Amino acid sequence: MIDATTFERHRRMLFGIAYRMLGSVADAEDMVQDTWLRCSQVTTPVDNPVGYLARTVTNLTLNRLTSAAATRERYVGPWLPEPLVTQPDAGEEVELAESVSLALLVVLETLSPLERAVFVLKEVFGFSFKEIAGMLERGEASVRQVGHRARSHVQARRPRYDTPAEVRRQVTDEFLAACLGGDLNRMMELLAPDVTAWSDGGGKVKAALRPQQGAEKVARFLAAVLTQPMDDPRVHTVDVNGRPGLLLTVAGHPDTVACAEVEDGRITEIRIIRNPDKLRHVLPTGRPDARRPSDQS
Repeated sequence: MIDATTFERHRRMLFGIAYRMLGSVADAEDMVQDTWLRCSQVTTPVDNPVGYLARTVTNLTLNRLTSAAATRERYVGPWLPEPLVTQPDAGEEVELAESVSLALLVVLETLSPLERAVFVLKEVFGFSFKEIAGMLERGEASVRQVGHRARSHVQARRPRYDTPAEVRRQVTDEFLAACLGGDLNRMMELLAPDVTAWSDGGGKVKAALRPQQGAEKVARFLAAVLTQPMDDPRVHTVDVNGRPGLLLTVAGHPDTVACAEVEDGRITEIRIIRNPDKLRHVLPTGRPDARRPSDQS
């Protein structure tokens, strides 16, 4: 059996596995709760509690992915993961930030459920192929092959950003200031020529149905968004999945979460999450930095 103390000690690991598998905070929390319900019913001794917990949450998320696949196929516009929003530099709040970045989670979406499970368990949480084979009830050689395939797939598509965290924050803050100041030229200077911006509204709020590409197009798109009529709009500096980002609140409620990737001093990617279903868990965080340019006196 697994007692509550042991379960709580490994709760963050369980959430981490489920979140990286599903890209959903709400679903990951459900999987953690379901894992406890399963484990609390076990009456026999458990020799390896960590392995048992990881096995349980992994198999639960694999089952959830089956139903999630059909939902993703009907999704309106670009799909982005639910964001993990924390105060800037709160490194302890997002473990292994590189492995939970929105950019990586989007890449993991291109893997099969089995590949994703093996990659997350091996590359992020350090389980051996032998342990993973036992969790998934598959041969070790087969799991090893799946793991190598998944790793190669991710390495080929995974963005490589070596920019120091302080530089990412500086560039992001300068870009935010330019946006709030309505300085289109400065915005374009801080954007890479081939920058891409994705906007996830899920068909429930206004958002671009296709990625926006190119510095001028992205700058004008963001400028247009910031000048839309809003009730008491405020921008908060936050970290989004371990990356510099912002939270826009309207009338005190989360409206938009966005984060940027920076390379060579310029922003190369912007991900904007507006689907209200994906912001239900987000609370206003950090100090309000400014109002929109149209609200400034």
